Amino acid sequence: MGEHPEEAASFLDSVMEKVAEKLPGHDSSSSDSDDEKSKKPESKKPEPSSISSSVKRLFGREKPVHTLFGGGKSADVILWRNKQTSAGVLAGATVMWLLFEWLGYYLLTLICHVLILGITILFVWSNASAFINKQPVRIPQISFSEQLFQDVASALRFEINRLFTVIHDVASGRDLKKFLMVVAGLWILSVIGSWANFLTLFYVAFVFAHTVPVLYEKYEDQVDAFTFKAMDEAKKHYGTFDAKVLSKIPRGPLKDKKF
Repeated sequence: MGEHPEEAASFLDSVMEKVAEKLPGHDSSSSDSDDEKSKKPESKKPEPSSISSSVKRLFGREKPVHTLFGGGKSADVILWRNKQTSAGVLAGATVMWLLFEWLGYYLLTLICHVLILGITILFVWSNASAFINKQPVRIPQISFSEQLFQDVASALRFEINRLFTVIHDVASGRDLKKFLMVVAGLWILSVIGSWANFLTLFYVAFVFAHTVPVLYEKYEDQVDAFTFKAMDEAKKHYGTFDAKVLSKIPRGPLKDKKF
């Protein structure tokens, strides 16, 4: 009977030791789990560039606006990378428009007057440099390469052929939607053309080309989102109009002629 209290005491001691081991073991395991959590790579938040790349862009483009304009000096001027140059180009176009539109200058008259002024200044400076001990002006010799004219002619030929292709597709009568879009666009151009002459329209287009792209590049996310919403609404209205009006117009079957 005396052995039972000793066994009970030893049993209690072993239980207490196990409990004591459990407690620090639990802390260590919790700390280990915390360490493991700290060691786990955190889910990276998407960077602004990846977010912007996931946004749908107009015309399905994947390149930035600067690359679409060629990525060279012309793109720098249009997107105001160099503000002095861009402002100078826009100011020069404004002066030209004021001369032709307000002062009644003609293109040939302006070219002749500019040439007369430039040649006179260079002639006087070249002869006066000998009397004032100044080095005469070095007039650069300007010449255009044949490759430049070939490139311009090739680009012009490509655009004209593409225009003829569009006209052929519209006149064939196979795409009613494209026909309505072309007619509406030409009608809008005719209305705009009745408001002002060609020079004013060209100047307005030039100003738009030097202001709209840089504003679009700055707010492209907002503009793209708003444009796609507007396009979705337009598609809904066009679907309703097609179902109620266009689909009820009788049209004969179109047969392709084989040559």
